[in-house]
Amino acid sequence: MPEPVFHRDGAVFTPTPHARGPWDPEAQHGGAPAALIVRAIEELGTGLALARLSIDFLGAVPLAPLTVRAGVARPGRRFAVAEVTLSAHGRDCCFARATLVRRAPVAVPGGAGGIPGRRLAGPEAGHASPFPGGDGALGFHTTAMDIRFVRGDYGIGPADVWFRLRVPLVDEQWASPLETLAAAADFGNGVSRELDFDGFLFVNLDLLVEVARAPRGEWIALSARTELGPEGTGVARSVLHDLDGPAGAASQTLFVAPR
Repeated sequence: MPEPVFHRDGAVFTPTPHARGPWDPEAQHGGAPAALIVRAIEELGTGLALARLSIDFLGAVPLAPLTVRAGVARPGRRFAVAEVTLSAHGRDCCFARATLVRRAPVAVPGGAGGIPGRRLAGPEAGHASPFPGGDGALGFHTTAMDIRFVRGDYGIGPADVWFRLRVPLVDEQWASPLETLAAAADFGNGVSRELDFDGFLFVNLDLLVEVARAPRGEWIALSARTELGPEGTGVARSVLHDLDGPAGAASQTLFVAPR
């Protein structure tokens, strides 16, 4: 069994080097805590499905043990609201709020069903792309994730990219499709960048995931693009796919500045 992204001891999750991000050897990639937050929501056992997840990154998530606190802020049978906080070194580093809904078949008028969006070529048609400036070290973007581009690469511009976990998420437990969806969603900014890594800082301050239907399978794709404004802000937008087609959307608010 390969080394996982996290080891668990009760409410404490200790990251391995597979959780590391690309910019700071002492900080995690945002996709790792995003997947952990979804796991905490799933473990609440509400019987409801995730429809919307917003994550505020209160700073860099350190490569250190994370304490996870999760609870239901608004219980209900049709919908509920859950909240999750991750803390490290005695300080909160992520706050998440989730809208959970009851999912059941609903007959809708002809033409009203389905999720619009083009179908992507499958991961078997994709190719790997070396991460710019990569040092070959273990990391969420290098060794934890199997990443295959079917349009674009790590260069400038929009991209269509498939993701799946190469390693278990927690101990011997592999990620669920929803956990993989959250982890992949945090890559939108990086794979669709419009600026050079060396000349500019463009950091996502949050992550918003909207789930139109439950994803299936181990592969999740992003069809991602970045939109930049003239005053140091921007948005990275992604359509989320599984092998059956579009399943939802994600966005990230960006802080942009010259290095």
